[in-house]
Amino acid sequence: MRVEPIKIQEKTTAQSFWELVRFAIIALIIVIPIRVLIAEPFVVSGSSMIPTFENGNYLIIDKISYKLRAPKRNDVIIFKNPNNTKVFFIKRIIGLPNETVDVASNEVTITNKEYPERFTLDQSFIKNSGGLDAHLELESDEYFVMGDNRSGSSDSRSWGAVKRELILGKAFIRLLPINKIDILPGQQQSDK
Repeated sequence: MRVEPIKIQEKTTAQSFWELVRFAIIALIIVIPIRVLIAEPFVVSGSSMIPTFENGNYLIIDKISYKLRAPKRNDVIIFKNPNNTKVFFIKRIIGLPNETVDVASNEVTITNKEYPERFTLDQSFIKNSGGLDAHLELESDEYFVMGDNRSGSSDSRSWGAVKRELILGKAFIRLLPINKIDILPGQQQSDK
């Protein structure tokens, strides 16, 4: 039995170019809808969420969950700054629509239909307390947000509520730094 080598046809430059173009188009057809509709990368800038998130943390945000359900208390969200929608912030949801939020001496109390006499929010995970006091009555499409570094955070205490339409998504995966890779980073359970 005789064996002959397989002859490989060499591709011309034009064939290689069109193959590369075809690959790029297929990649864009896959990547763009995912980036626009499902997930988006963000890099944390600043210290308002220390120790939960530090400057330079690389996050992937989930953009689809809030199309299916409303944001919940203690979710860490990325949203457009209400005063400058070209700037993005990362904060924790403290107050939900139609609630009244009071912040005084590092204690956060919430008044709502379920708790008309109000309840105190358990925030034992907060290490850096302090800063401004606040009182805000939220409307049906508003959220009260605060940074975990309470003494170093510009948040709803100073500039008011965040409208639902400004929320892009929630922190889903932390990819950097490598030693802090995490799914649902910063997730705290809410008892209310």
